[in-house]
Order: sequence, then structure tokens, then C-alpha cells
Amino acid sequence: MNRPVHFEIHSSDPEKVGAFYSRVFGWSFHKWDGPQDYRLVGASPDRAVGASAAHHGIDGGIMRSRDGQARTINTVEVKDVDEACRTIVEAGGRIVVPKMAIAGVGWLAYGTDPTGNIFGVMHTDAAAR
Repeated sequence: MNRPVHFEIHSSDPEKVGAFYSRVFGWSFHKWDGPQDYRLVGASPDRAVGASAAHHGIDGGIMRSRDGQARTINTVEVKDVDEACRTIVEAGGRIVVPKMAIAGVGWLAYGTDPTGNIFGVMHTDAAAR
């Protein structure tokens, strides 16, 4: 079963938004060591950021919005990003950001449903570069 594994909050002021969610929900944040300015969100107090979400919900990230628009994007784990992208298009959606490597994590692409809602699809692959 494909399930959401990550959420991403896009904001014009990631620091301010992070402080807000920390105060409201008690979420923890830390800067990702990767090449992008990205903050990982720990939404589950009883486990480390990035640990298995099988029984604890999902964690996420906060990043600066590229177009200034606030939005939340859910990413769904799939067996194969290429196959998922083909299925998205066949079902009437679009691919808006093609498959890309997330170093040490896996492969990610962004699509939209037929009404324009954006979402991510990813599969893990520690060898992604």
C-alpha cells in the first residue's frame, strides 16, 4: 500500500513558521545537512527525526517557498518513481518536477492531480546522488 511518508511546508519565512509549529504542536526542527536550505521536522516526540513512521505518523520539512506561495505538500512512498510518474500522467495528472535524487535518501518527483493539487512520490535508495 502506498502511504504518505513525508510532509513539506513551503513558507516565505521558514524560521517564523518553524517557531509557530514548535509552539503550537511541540514539533522539533533541525537543519538538514544536505545541499538545500531545509529544516527537518520531528512531529513525533517519542522517536528521532527520520526513524520509522510505521506506528507514529510522519515527519516532514520546512523550506523557503520558491514562488512565495504558502502550501503543504504530502509525499507518498511508491515502489518506483518512474512507474508512478507514468501512472500519474495516464490517470490525467501532470509531472511538475521530474525525478531527482535526494542524496542518501532516494528518488523524488512532484506531480499534480487533475485539479492541480501538488504531491510528491518517492522511493528510498541510499545510493541516490
